[in-house]
Amino acid sequence: MPTKPPRRTRERILETALTMFNTFGEPSVATTSIAVEMGISPGNLYYHYHSKEAIVADLFAEFRREIETTLAAPEERLPNAEDCWLFLHLVFEAIWKYRFVYRDINDLVSRYHVIEVQFRRILAHKTRVFEQILAGLIKNGQMRAAPAEIKTLAENIVLVASYWMSFEFARNPRAAQDGETLARGAFHVIALAAPYLEPRERALFDQLAKRYIA
Repeated sequence: MPTKPPRRTRERILETALTMFNTFGEPSVATTSIAVEMGISPGNLYYHYHSKEAIVADLFAEFRREIETTLAAPEERLPNAEDCWLFLHLVFEAIWKYRFVYRDINDLVSRYHVIEVQFRRILAHKTRVFEQILAGLIKNGQMRAAPAEIKTLAENIVLVASYWMSFEFARNPRAAQDGETLARGAFHVIALAAPYLEPRERALFDQLAKRYIA
């Protein structure tokens, strides 16, 4: 059987850095620690990446591509409640994969100008997409809310989704963060919209809630 080609060192650096950033937090990881984890010399790592800032920039570029793809919600038809929950699940999957971004976002924004600019755009994009989804639920007769309420609700959803990792870390810095951490975040986001749902959709939320908080 043909063997897979070996991964390039640059790709391995990004994979290792992402794992370590997610585990320990980006501020706590030095480039020398990444080299040691990989079993390569610091000079070899430096050949591919001259600084940790360059590693962070490439990882953030990958994150941005993935989250922007997720945010490109289909527009062939009006969304329904099931679409909303699936979309939210995909957003949280991206958050989990690059959770160091969300856990340390204020620190990253203060130290990396490119993240400051791009994350602001991501937040604005998230808010627009959620406004569109919520407006679609209203047109579909699955939700009741005034235009001003939709804007506020979309912003609150983005707020909770974007800062849930920071909240969980601040609440218990020594606790392991896992899939249950994200499940709780998804539940709280869905709970924001629950009071505006029509009875059938509210019943769906109640069923989903059991899955998230079991």
